[in-house]
Amino acid sequence: MSIESTEILIVGAGPAGAVAAGFLRQQGRQVLILEREQFPRFSIGESLLPQSMEYIEAAGMLQAVVEAGFQYKNGAAFAWGERYTDFDFREKFSPGWGTTYQVQRARFDQVLADSAARAGAEIRYCHEVTAVDVEGEQPQVTVKRPDGSSYQVTARYLLDASGFGRTLPRLLKLETPSSFPARGAIFTHVEDRVPPGTFDRNKIRVTVHPQHCDVWYWTIPFSDGRCSQGVVARTEFLAQYGGTETERLRALVGEDPALSRLLANAVWDTPARQIVGYAANVRTLWGKGYALLGNAGEFLDPVFSSGVTIAFKSASLASQCIAREYAGETVDWQKDYADPLKAGVDTFRAFVEAWYEGRFQKIIFHENQAEKIRRMISAILAGYAWDRSNPYVAESKRRLAVLEEVCAA
Repeated sequence: MSIESTEILIVGAGPAGAVAAGFLRQQGRQVLILEREQFPRFSIGESLLPQSMEYIEAAGMLQAVVEAGFQYKNGAAFAWGERYTDFDFREKFSPGWGTTYQVQRARFDQVLADSAARAGAEIRYCHEVTAVDVEGEQPQVTVKRPDGSSYQVTARYLLDASGFGRTLPRLLKLETPSSFPARGAIFTHVEDRVPPGTFDRNKIRVTVHPQHCDVWYWTIPFSDGRCSQGVVARTEFLAQYGGTETERLRALVGEDPALSRLLANAVWDTPARQIVGYAANVRTLWGKGYALLGNAGEFLDPVFSSGVTIAFKSASLASQCIAREYAGETVDWQKDYADPLKAGVDTFRAFVEAWYEGRFQKIIFHENQAEKIRRMISAILAGYAWDRSNPYVAESKRRLAVLEEVCAA
């Protein structure tokens, strides 16, 4: 079996892998990306957060993303029965980008991967990592080519950006149970045919089920008159609905009158899909010569669209650690990578937990809202979960609990 070597080996050409490659190529590092699938390929996680634009820009990929013509996004809208509220991400506590895009991930991921390749990263599609050894002097992986033959690659650093494929957690047995109940999502793309003026296409719309506050729908408009439509609920709740995935999704959409009216003329021309049990966690985010990026390490929940932002943040932190080590510095990967990444993830976690317990809904739909607090919450919904100057980042759980009590009173 042949053996190759590289400086940086990245598993996965999705957002985390592509942006990490962009950062590392700026450092002059040799980068090889191994991607199991052939791009373009379908993925969910289509509504970006403004914070993610900072990393796209820093990685040198902003022009390519802007020129791709994706749907402009400036906020998030929430609906619950006849109640409606929205947040404009330009009106937020934290400085930085206030707008972003809603993207078809097949095309968005291709744009980022192509940008990484133009920067000098080598990408091999349909090459699957089947084994990994991190006990030697350098990490080594075994790779299966499209023709079924195998080869090995050694690298100074191994970054797992395989997303839900979770390559290293599976092969190194790093997975641990998530603290979240098992939930699933059923989703598709539709030609929405929503009449102009009845829907703010510059915002993702999150609809709460009329009877079940822990069941919610996403409606993500795209720039071509289509949208991504999905529903998220506990797996046992979804199991009550029979038929094809499309029939199940349409039945669930039919339970919300406002969403049914919005999609009354929609053309359901793409078979729906389902994923279940997507929440994941690991024992560690790093080890000797390797680190886990984005969803390969931990995935919370899609409700606040945090996945791609967390992926970009992890790519940025890991790239900074690698740069420091190449400069001869001593890097504590727990202190300099895992802990800072986890701090923002824990902020998102507090908001996700509040959502599924129905507490966050009471806050955002409250009639008398303080503008200052709205701006703080808007910043976190925009992805600024690492801004410790925001009290709702620094003390997420306590602040949300106090705010819920105030709203209840």
